Amino acid sequence: MNRLEELRRRHASADEGGGPERRERQHAEGKLAVRERIDLLLDEGSFEEMDKLVQHRCDDFGMAGR
Repeated sequence: MNRLEELRRRHASADEGGGPERRERQHAEGKLAVRERIDLLLDEGSFEEMDKLVQHRCDDFGMAGR
C-alpha cells in the first residue's frame, strides 16, 4: 500500500468514529456521535478539523491499550 492509500485509509477510519458498533451503541443510549453533533451545531462547510490523525500517547489508567 502506498502512502497516499494509507493516508486515505486512516482518514476513513477516523471518520468512522469507532465503527458501526460504537455508533449503534451511542444511538441506543440516545446520544449522537461527535461528528453528528458538530453537523447539527455548525453551518455546513464551516468546520475544519485539525489533527484528525493524532493518536494519544497516554498510558495512565490502562489507556495504553485503547
